[in-house]
Amino acid sequence: MRPSEALAKHRDEVLRIIARYPVSNPRIFGSTARGEDTEGSDLDILVEPEFGVTTFVHLGELEAELQQVLGVGVDVVTPGGLLDTVAKRIRPELSAL
Repeated sequence: MRPSEALAKHRDEVLRIIARYPVSNPRIFGSTARGEDTEGSDLDILVEPEFGVTTFVHLGELEAELQQVLGVGVDVVTPGGLLDTVAKRIRPELSAL
């Protein structure tokens, strides 16, 4: 299943899961946001961390939980985890979840 199909099918559950973590403003980017995803693609999600609260453990647990629900690979990243060149490249394709 393509990530876009899995997300369309489970969007409400995905949003409920994300709401349980200390992050906000989830946005997709990459092939799914561009409408170019395939069955081998993963789902890239950019989230804003809660300052002083969000840890790498939270992000890893969030990724694992989303992968289990969606059945596709998921990468959860924060703006601070992106190189400036990558952040500039993905900015135009960011799409609210």
